[in-house]
Amino acid sequence: MTVRIATWNINSVTARLPKLLEWLESARPDVLCLQELKCSADAFPYDEVKELGYETAAHGVGRWNGVAVLSRLGLEDVVRGLPEQPGYLADGALLPEIEPRAVAATCGPVRVWSVYVPNGREVGHAHYQYKLEWFEALRKAVLEDAAGPRPFAVLGDYNVAPTDEDVFDPAAFAGLTHVTEPERAALAALAEAGLQDVVPRPLKYDRPYTYWDYRQLAFPKNRGMRIDLTFANKPFADAVTDSYVDREARKGKGTSDHAPVVVDLDL
Repeated sequence: MTVRIATWNINSVTARLPKLLEWLESARPDVLCLQELKCSADAFPYDEVKELGYETAAHGVGRWNGVAVLSRLGLEDVVRGLPEQPGYLADGALLPEIEPRAVAATCGPVRVWSVYVPNGREVGHAHYQYKLEWFEALRKAVLEDAAGPRPFAVLGDYNVAPTDEDVFDPAAFAGLTHVTEPERAALAALAEAGLQDVVPRPLKYDRPYTYWDYRQLAFPKNRGMRIDLTFANKPFADAVTDSYVDREARKGKGTSDHAPVVVDLDL
């Protein structure tokens, strides 16, 4: 059985809906993990994706977060939010908010989490500490599935570049989030939990960047980062036959600033 699984930070599913539908028809993933929906779960375009054969498990409240799993293989055992997910106490807020950043589902023979890891904003900021706490909650959440026999992966926008090779210029990121040792240590903790980084191949150039800023011609100059990742357990990783960054989907006007990452499995 061949299965195609993908992840894409869509950067507003309503604004990018034509792009999403076009890509679903051309790439035909069996499972798609989406991040940064920027819409509530009630406002998700369920009918439009259902016409293409997809069921949807969405988790969002209508602001800049939100995640979803789309599947043509069925949706079972849906979980919205990490079991021990921390909240973020924004300036002026009385209580921390548990943001919609994770959703899990079993899709036929595989189980996936779609995750949108907090950005961190800047080193030393309360949001940076929140990011590290969020990673720890993710590590705890994946332990059982990571060790199990079923193919399992956590896909999404991790907001961390695993190595200096995953940014266009390490010097340009010195002292900034996404490349710090504590953030990369959080990825190493996922590896110690039994998950491995499935590194895709680029469709152009020599590095599989997945994100390019809208500003300063970053995309045509290929000034990118690899922050959209697939961390998989051994049964999933052993079944991978190909993985690539669909850079073509980043081209043109009205696109997300992220490209989809596609993983093909032979199960």
